[in-house]
Amino acid sequence: MKGICVYMLLCADGTLYTGWTNDIARRFAAHQSGAGAKYTKPRRPVRLAYVEPAATKQAAMKREYAIKRLSRKEKLALADAWARKDWRKDGPAGGN
Repeated sequence: MKGICVYMLLCADGTLYTGWTNDIARRFAAHQSGAGAKYTKPRRPVRLAYVEPAATKQAAMKREYAIKRLSRKEKLALADAWARKDWRKDGPAGGN
C-alpha cells in the first residue's frame, strides 16, 4: 500500500515503535528483515499495530511527533481502536 502514513509497530519485547513512510508495505518488510531501524532490529518480529494516512510528509512528521508524546496507555488505546475499525473506509476521525 503506497501513500504517506504514520504507523506504529508492536515489537516482540512489547515495546512500541512509531514512524512515518510513503510505502507501508515496503517499510514493514524492511523492519521485519532487520533493515528498518536500529531500534526494531533486535526486537523482531514486529507487528503492525496502527496506521494513519497523512496528506503530506510534513503532516505525517507532525503526527508522528504527537504520537511519540503520548503515554504508552494512550498509544495502546489508539492501536486498539485502529484494530477494531476499518480505517481505510472511515478515516482516523471515524467518519462521523
